[in-house]
Amino acid sequence: MSAPRRAVALVALLGTLFLLGGAGSVSAHSAVRETTPGEGTVLKSAPKQVTMTFTESVGITDDSLRVLSPENRRVNAGDTEHASGRSDSVRVPLDDGLADGTYTVAWRVVSADSHPISGAFTFSIGKPSETTASVSAEPAVNPASGALYDIARYAAYAAVALLIGAATFVLVCRPASAEPLRGLVRAGWWVLVATTAALLLFRGPYERGTGPSTLLDPELVENTLTSRPGWALLARLALLAGAAVFLVRLGRGAAAETEGPEKEQVRPKPVVLAVGGVLAVGLAGTWAAAEHASAGIQVPLAMTSSMLHLLAMAVWLGGLAALLTTLHRSEALLSAASVARFSRLAFASVAVLVLTGVYQSWRGLGSWDAVFDTSYGRILVVKVCAVVLLLAAAGFSRRWTSRLTDAEEPLRVPVLETVGVRAGGGADSGPGAGGSSGDAGESTSAAAGDGSEEKPENESEPTSSPGARRGALRRSVLAEVVVGVVVLVITTVLTGTQPGRAEIETAAAEETAAAGQRTASTTLIPFDVGTPGGQGKVQIVLEPGRVGENTVEAVVIGPDGGIATVPEIRLSFTLASQKIGPIDAGLTNKGGYWGTSSLNLPIPGTWTMKVTIRTSDIDQVSESRRVKILR
Repeated sequence: MSAPRRAVALVALLGTLFLLGGAGSVSAHSAVRETTPGEGTVLKSAPKQVTMTFTESVGITDDSLRVLSPENRRVNAGDTEHASGRSDSVRVPLDDGLADGTYTVAWRVVSADSHPISGAFTFSIGKPSETTASVSAEPAVNPASGALYDIARYAAYAAVALLIGAATFVLVCRPASAEPLRGLVRAGWWVLVATTAALLLFRGPYERGTGPSTLLDPELVENTLTSRPGWALLARLALLAGAAVFLVRLGRGAAAETEGPEKEQVRPKPVVLAVGGVLAVGLAGTWAAAEHASAGIQVPLAMTSSMLHLLAMAVWLGGLAALLTTLHRSEALLSAASVARFSRLAFASVAVLVLTGVYQSWRGLGSWDAVFDTSYGRILVVKVCAVVLLLAAAGFSRRWTSRLTDAEEPLRVPVLETVGVRAGGGADSGPGAGGSSGDAGESTSAAAGDGSEEKPENESEPTSSPGARRGALRRSVLAEVVVGVVVLVITTVLTGTQPGRAEIETAAAEETAAAGQRTASTTLIPFDVGTPGGQGKVQIVLEPGRVGENTVEAVVIGPDGGIATVPEIRLSFTLASQKIGPIDAGLTNKGGYWGTSSLNLPIPGTWTMKVTIRTSDIDQVSESRRVKILR
């Protein structure tokens, strides 16, 4: 396999890894800050409504909050709405005269950064009771719909980088021939159109947690088209239509204005650059308006930073793909001046990426503690290390670019004309020297114009010849592309991780709420013993969930959502950090549920609660969950 084909294959492989890296389920950026009533609380009288507050604004539907009675009957008295005009708080009114017992609140909303989240919690009136309310333990996003949506989403990122980067390379760097890059620009445009259309269709199933079979559900399509993400995607399609017209006219103008087959293209008119810039900024804005920059603190500044970050990424990485393509197409003349222009453009892009990246990191982390104490911070550290490696590769490219420029200045001839020069009359056709069959036989004139062949700067060093310099530049650019794709993969993971600021804020809010409100903790644990009918959930209510004596009630919910009976339930608690446990709760059959009133937990902390459900004489399964015991 030739060097160009190896390069293309490697970039394609890394691109595939990039897409697969983003195809997994994502962690939403919003989280529950507070609920009223609080989770697990026991109220003396029935509340008038249920209210939930999140760490950022959320989108809702009429049934985003479903309140279910112990008999699994919905007790909502109206539709879900935002509370008091606040976009981060939602509420639903309740029926009058609610009976005593345990009520389940099942909720599903969409974060401002477009990720759906869901969950459930319980509260009791009078005292806890058995409940037949069936709440799905499935994730917020259907795995198939989520994978397809994520593939389309991150393919769109790659496509916009290719489209903007290749077009910018043609306009700013002005290679002698844009022909090798037209395929890149067309591919970027078509992939971005296709992925945008796919996102419009997959948005509905992605938000509602349904499978791909609901792709064309009219209700879901209508909800998407009337939502903020839907408006952003429609705007993106409109901008792509304008970009198509712009690119066609640009291609015709470039063909007419080229100054001969061996000279660079004419500098584009300011109006062309302005129109192209407006289209690029508009495309970047469709991402900023629908994702995390549009929520949280300092929204105007965050959206501006996000747009600049995306544009700088596209110009740099998309430009690298354009440069790599041109370097591997021997029939396209590439002057060192064009390479030098891209070097300066890449340096400016890196400066913008660093400045906007620092701001976005501060906005996402919020404190130094979040750097290593949160998933977002740890992934960010890995990304920073990868970026440093990328900058090192870019440094090598700039060094070889400088050598090419210095070698060309006295002669003012295209780089590829010097590649075919033989030292002593021969031509080096090896890929390491940068030669090719198309280069053989070409020669350059000496600086004095006397027809003699130009000698290398240092005959004892092969890397001093123009062909060797071009080969070294080609390899360093390929290294940049490889590391750049790795950075994109890490960024994909980072965009699906809850920001450290929100994670710490949520944990603090939960701690405060638990200390001031919670009088019980409810845990719903799915189980499957691997036999027909051996699936279900066990609901464990621990009251008050504090140090000292606690009451435990465990209820098994069968696959049909009703109360099920089992031969035995065992429950134990372990605090590994203090080498305490396992402490057996000593559950006994209370007739319909298993329980005890004498579980003593000696110190606060996050305990491991292990429950074993035996469904027959030989079939049993154990599941573990972590539960926080307060002081």
